[in-house]
Amino acid sequence: MAAADTAHHVVNMLPFKIALIGALGIGAQWLAWRLQRPAIVLMAIAGLIFGPLVGWILGFNLWAPLENLLTMFHLNPVDDFGDVYRPMIGIAVAIILFEGGMTLRFKDLGDATHAVGRMVLIAGPIAWGLGTLAAHKIVGLPWDIAAMVGGLFVVTGPTVIMPLLRQAHLKSRPANVLKWEGIVNDPVGALFAVGGYEFIRFSMQEANMVLVFGKLIFAAVLGTVVGIISGYGLAWAFRKGHIPEYLKAPVVLAWVLAIYVLANTMAEETGLLAVTALGMTMANTKFASMVEMRRFKETIAIMLVSGVFVVLTATLTPEVLKDFFSFRIIGFVLAMMLLVRPIAVMISTLWSGITWRESVLLSFIAPRGVVAVAVAGLFAAELQALGRPEGQQFVPLAFALVFATVLFAGFAIGPMSKALGLSSKHGDGVLIVGANPWSLGLAKALKEMGVGVLVADTNWRRLRGARLEGFSTFYGEVLSENADYRLDHSAFNYLIAATPNDAYNALVCVEFAPELGRHRVFQVSGQDKEDNDADTIAFTSRGRTLSSRGRSFDALTRDWWSGWRFKTTNVSEEYPIENLMEERGEDVDLMLVKRDTGLEFVQPGQGSKIEKGAVLTFGPVKDRSELKASK
Repeated sequence: MAAADTAHHVVNMLPFKIALIGALGIGAQWLAWRLQRPAIVLMAIAGLIFGPLVGWILGFNLWAPLENLLTMFHLNPVDDFGDVYRPMIGIAVAIILFEGGMTLRFKDLGDATHAVGRMVLIAGPIAWGLGTLAAHKIVGLPWDIAAMVGGLFVVTGPTVIMPLLRQAHLKSRPANVLKWEGIVNDPVGALFAVGGYEFIRFSMQEANMVLVFGKLIFAAVLGTVVGIISGYGLAWAFRKGHIPEYLKAPVVLAWVLAIYVLANTMAEETGLLAVTALGMTMANTKFASMVEMRRFKETIAIMLVSGVFVVLTATLTPEVLKDFFSFRIIGFVLAMMLLVRPIAVMISTLWSGITWRESVLLSFIAPRGVVAVAVAGLFAAELQALGRPEGQQFVPLAFALVFATVLFAGFAIGPMSKALGLSSKHGDGVLIVGANPWSLGLAKALKEMGVGVLVADTNWRRLRGARLEGFSTFYGEVLSENADYRLDHSAFNYLIAATPNDAYNALVCVEFAPELGRHRVFQVSGQDKEDNDADTIAFTSRGRTLSSRGRSFDALTRDWWSGWRFKTTNVSEEYPIENLMEERGEDVDLMLVKRDTGLEFVQPGQGSKIEKGAVLTFGPVKDRSELKASK
């Protein structure tokens, strides 16, 4: 009877535990966003607190009500979920890898294609071999499991790298190499681990190595073919309209799960290969439902990433945590960071066109992320199920490496990029959100001043003028997760939101303020303002007001069509700002000043304080030849 009551109690507690995992994961994501810190670290801390820490406290003789309360909040996923634990982690990893494959659009590699190819095809195998050696010699793992460890840890997590790149403002080439290496290596590292696992599984069944490798190759080919065929099939169904719009996102989720299970049924553990190939196929296939796919990724993948991190961290026991500070794990982590990665990068970038400074940065900035931990948790359970207890070392090794590399990269990327001369200088680059005649006129004037300009808009036709003028453009929503991967954040240090929608302009400025600084995000005013009182409101709750008169989008557009144009004039002691105002007219708008130290945008009421520099103004044109030249 007591056993039945205990089982009933566990079942009743399971919904509460699931809700707790969701709250901890999403709460950690939100806190990371507020604090601008890596979410992976905060999620892991949440799992440690509610898993091994609470479990350790429960080991003491506590007051009964307090013990009951702590028991409710104690996460022990292996016992809480029972037989469901392994397939649950497997499905979560499959969806995460599908999401990783969906981010890989080959045409977006651009000029980083050659370098990324070397980092994957040359550095990857070298790092695999050296990582295997380190896991065997330092940690003491058998060669076969060491090969799995070395293969998995070639990954560099794009979800961790993206915030670091925005923080450091790297120059374009090293930023693109780091970004795309992370995206490509995510599924590649997982596939290395899958290959190692398949080798172990087949070798335990058959002694003939030729047969083992034959089965391994067959499983890899089968999984890849299933993923590619199913990807083309789903894209074809979308193009032909066989699936209604409101069902597309649910169909994708169901399709991923079905392909994962089908591939595993045909050849065990080939499901991960299949869903990765499925994601990559759909990412490079043209169909008109990519928006729904991005929504699917942003919602489902974030929830799964958050939950998996909390669950895997909560499975760690106090005994395993002690190993974090053992000489073996510390030695392995240091070897991976200071020897394996630098050697692999230096060899792969020889005669590649990459400078030695870029190679040094690439060598030491390699934070591991969600795929490393998620796949490690999956195979730790799978290996132990095969009767290989050494597999339990997978999770502590993964967490130790993730913590060390994320913290090191977070603190080191800024100083290293500046010391190596690889960070963009302040004053270089302006992102203009919103393509319209007035904003394109502003972009042209900035370009003539020698300032880099990137124009973004969600409408392809509105970007036509920017493309004809030769500006760099971004077609898409700058607030989406897709922009994290495709928008070159190293190309700008300032932002101007210049769309007709004042609320959207404010939202864009608030989103980019933590990255660029609130003093570098500006928006066209929602209404005509010339008083200084608007500055405080604009600075705290939206972008700072653009131009000295703070006129609205409608007013600026009306002035543009009435013949106003942008003009750059050098102000100095010989030609003070008063002379400029007299020449251009009292209604002129002062936009910004370019000095050697960078750009300084003029705020309402600050025009009279300009003493020297190249001043960009927007005002009436008295010379008709000047108006004709500006068109």
